[in-house]
Amino acid sequence: MFSKQEKKRYDRHFRLKEVGEQGQQELKKAKVLVVGAGGLGCPVLQYLTSAGVGEIGIMDGDIVDTSNLQRQVLYTIDDIGKQKSTIGISRLSAQNNFVRFYDYAFNLEKENALEIITKYDVVVDCTDNFSARYLINDACVLLGKSFVYGALHKFSGQLSVFNYKEGPTYRCLYPNPPKDGDIPSCSEVGVIGVLPSLIGTLQAIEVLKIILNIGDVLSGKLLTYNSMSNVQQIINILNTNIQITQLTSYNFDCVLPKNNEIEVGTLKSWIETNQQFNIIDIREQYEIDDFKLNATHYIPMGGFLDDLEEIDFKIPTIIFCQYGAKSKAIVSILKRKEINKVFSLVGGVQKWIEQDLEN
Repeated sequence: MFSKQEKKRYDRHFRLKEVGEQGQQELKKAKVLVVGAGGLGCPVLQYLTSAGVGEIGIMDGDIVDTSNLQRQVLYTIDDIGKQKSTIGISRLSAQNNFVRFYDYAFNLEKENALEIITKYDVVVDCTDNFSARYLINDACVLLGKSFVYGALHKFSGQLSVFNYKEGPTYRCLYPNPPKDGDIPSCSEVGVIGVLPSLIGTLQAIEVLKIILNIGDVLSGKLLTYNSMSNVQQIINILNTNIQITQLTSYNFDCVLPKNNEIEVGTLKSWIETNQQFNIIDIREQYEIDDFKLNATHYIPMGGFLDDLEEIDFKIPTIIFCQYGAKSKAIVSILKRKEINKVFSLVGGVQKWIEQDLEN
């Protein structure tokens, strides 16, 4: 079953009763697709390789750029201009020659998603754009595959497992994609270099738990991590059983229904005319320190759903965050709880600041 060299390599796994020789055999039989070989993908790939996952597909259409080297630890200066997936396989093969790798030197598309994903047991989302995430989600739902989600923003990260044993999907958290340009990417706002390794390592742990069927898989839960305060929070995700029947267009330019959102100009007019409403700040403390916007309530996102009793939802309630994405998610959840007079501030505090600068 295992060669002498394999037994020596995986000795620490064999010693764990939760893994043992049988668990290591499950890892050896497992097939995992990692979509994205960037900041998150590098640690995911390194740890799945070292753990002995039998077959790993690496999908990424990008080449190595100088700006990648701050956080994408598989690559060196000599790799600049070379294909990420190909270079990654070369390095990882040297790390563990018992693992078989598959090189997908292109991006996931509607046309190839089902054909490729069906070959794998678990998909790891290490992408940095919403189109890819919704495509991964929908394809995994159609094929009955779990996927491990990770996301980064400046000093913060998110982690969850979707579609695990018919649990919540990505669309249960974010039913609708944001309008193009609403949410800046890491290339626009930056990300601290160590953070991807932390979130990516946690993604790898979730993959191993799924394969080994051990522990509490992060299904139905969103883990958020703030590296500035070292605060880690868990937010429960409701299973809304959104039906996916086919892959659709993933070139998003749509927005949430307008009655879920309020523009900055409208909110300012409400304030100037002394309208009666709640305004709730769900940002983290370090974000508030950057720019304060007077609020009737301050409830960080992680604890929001635990503090609903103190809010009077009989009057209009505006929820805002830094860029508008988190507030959209909270509003979507509240709507499903039949709390209707709630609105997300379009573009968040950042939009407010930009309009002030323009004026």
